[in-house]
Amino acid sequence: MGSVQIVTTILAAAITAVAVVLAVRAVMKMTAVIRLGQPAPERFADKGARTTKMLVETAGHTRMLKWSVVGAAHWFVMVGFIVLSLLVLEAYFEVVSTGGGLPIVGHWTVFGLVTEWIGILGLVGIVVLMAIRLRNRPSRPENRSRFTGSTMWQGYFVEWVVLLVLIFGFVIRGFKVATDHFEYPVWATPLSHAVGAALPAWPAGVSVAALIKIMISMTWLIVISLNVTMGVAWHRFLAFPNIFFKRDPEKPAGSGLGPLRPMTSEGKPLDFEEADPEKDQFGVAQVEQFTWKGLLDFSTCTECGRCQSQCPAWNTGKPLSPKLLVLSLRDHAYAKAPYLLAGGGKDLTGEEKATEAQLAHMDVLALAEAERPLIGSAEEGGVIDPDVLWSCTTCGACVEQCPVDIEHVDHIVDMRRYQVLIESSFPSEAGVMLRNLENKGNPWGAPQNTREDWTKGLGFEVPRVGEVDDFEYLFWVGCAGAFEDRAKKTTRAVATLLNEAGVSFAILGEGETCSGDPARRIGNEFVFQMLAQQNVETLNEAFEGREKSKRKIVATCPHCFNTLGNEYGQLGGEFEVVHHTQLLAHLVSAGKLTPVQPVDGGVTYHDPCYLGRHNRVFAAPREVLGDSIQGELTEMPRNSERSFCCGAGGARMWMEEKIGKRINVDRVEEAMATGAKTIAVGCPFCSTMLNDGVNGKGAGEDVEVVDVASVLLRSVKPDAPAGEKETAPAAG
Repeated sequence: MGSVQIVTTILAAAITAVAVVLAVRAVMKMTAVIRLGQPAPERFADKGARTTKMLVETAGHTRMLKWSVVGAAHWFVMVGFIVLSLLVLEAYFEVVSTGGGLPIVGHWTVFGLVTEWIGILGLVGIVVLMAIRLRNRPSRPENRSRFTGSTMWQGYFVEWVVLLVLIFGFVIRGFKVATDHFEYPVWATPLSHAVGAALPAWPAGVSVAALIKIMISMTWLIVISLNVTMGVAWHRFLAFPNIFFKRDPEKPAGSGLGPLRPMTSEGKPLDFEEADPEKDQFGVAQVEQFTWKGLLDFSTCTECGRCQSQCPAWNTGKPLSPKLLVLSLRDHAYAKAPYLLAGGGKDLTGEEKATEAQLAHMDVLALAEAERPLIGSAEEGGVIDPDVLWSCTTCGACVEQCPVDIEHVDHIVDMRRYQVLIESSFPSEAGVMLRNLENKGNPWGAPQNTREDWTKGLGFEVPRVGEVDDFEYLFWVGCAGAFEDRAKKTTRAVATLLNEAGVSFAILGEGETCSGDPARRIGNEFVFQMLAQQNVETLNEAFEGREKSKRKIVATCPHCFNTLGNEYGQLGGEFEVVHHTQLLAHLVSAGKLTPVQPVDGGVTYHDPCYLGRHNRVFAAPREVLGDSIQGELTEMPRNSERSFCCGAGGARMWMEEKIGKRINVDRVEEAMATGAKTIAVGCPFCSTMLNDGVNGKGAGEDVEVVDVASVLLRSVKPDAPAGEKETAPAAG
């Protein structure tokens, strides 16, 4: 060992020791913060499925590859980081000796070949990612960048570290080539040999380059260890457990889509018959009241902004960005952590847990952070502004796009639950809807005895449950389908088509009440459970004696479809629920319905969030429309998984939209830009919102918003009155 090698070895050992100590301290701190969260025992079930899903999502980059160029580049960088970590380890042998290398595998040609090409592709990948970040930097005034609000220096720092580590990997190999210490042939390592041809035969070059590579790598580790909220770096470690502990590993897309998490206290579902607000947690009022998985979510955020770029609220000038919400909760949690870890915190009655003696020795900044309300205006020092909380439509676009499976919607609704149930703090106009649900069983407050009025004048009898001995499908009409004029046309069209196809069905009539979706998503879990338990009891009685596969329900509203099919199971209601477009597609393919009259003028289809993104029903409505128009649909740029919300979900249907551009107007403009004369929908909420948008644009005479069922009915029975044009004036 020469003098150069002695110096490089000492320096490498010193900086590594510092980095390792700081990294261990950082990991312990992060673990302690995450453990502050509430229990979530269900996250430990199905370990085999969780492991499989985690490996598929990470190794296959299934979520990242939705953004093809970025996903491919990121995959090469990720694989490079994992595999080429071996070359960082090899650098410790190279600082000691010019001819040093990894034991056993270090001399295999296949190892040289694999690491060479991973290094080359990693270089290409990181350059692509750097170019994308620069092109989308928030400082460019013409961009509404997905990086707005991200900590840009951290992104640049991480990317430059990756680039320099890769470069110095080839520099080390180049010096080995130049000094004749390289064991791999040219065909396996062409770039290394090309670099070596340009470098001098400096014997100490290998050790010096290896030291620089180690110093770059350890500087990165030191920096991220001193910045535990640096998600853009830490996600490469935290993504694995965050994906492993996702809510439902069996789901093909975002785990936080479809049903909401039930309200829990101490890790157990809340029973409202026995719950006590002084002993049981009602929603989330303090950051430590999120589950530990929630705190892991916040820590894992990469600040990539994919959620932000797809969010309908953010894209229409509202203050909600799912990314910035998560970052605010993350920063608050870590700033408050010293106070919590020292024994501080409020109990459910608002009393301080720590003694005066403990508080006297606590960090002043942490104490100040602890006094901030979780939900509050800037003047109140709130972590999350109320306008941010109530802008969410729960459309799930953020969850769909997140590459590390953060469950934004669950966290937002958990905060809403506390605001509604304990603080009674929510947009005032929604209060009317909640009172109507409690008193009348529907959001509009319509008399229950008018639920069956839509059946009048159909020309055939619509059977009620209890009036017929048997039926194949229970037709869940829903509140909109029973009371809202536009939606009633859809209900009549579906009933007409089912009758035409010879499908036996029955309705509950006045026995049906609201599914509870708007109550649950605004945060009123109590009203939801009241309505849901009533419906579950009614449905179980209607299906008494049938196994689940024969407890079939067809629903025209995706919100009812989602609630009955995905959430009633939490309350003992197990049913096979289909959306009407799925059943109609089956009936057409089976030859029980035959479209004969093509619908002309061009048709575009708007994917309802709770049908498409939340429940993956994309093909069925398109199949029905394709058969009806006997041609191809004109798709909007944002469709299927990336469909843009109509603005009605998350109980926003009953709240005023006072900030920014109206979401429905944005969507209508996109639909009208296709040139289609018909905007087909599969949801009564979407129908109302898009109709309002079309009328607001003054295009009601030229563009029609109509349900898929009505489009099919016009084609099957061109003269049927139920398929008349849906041009009712906008709802007030």
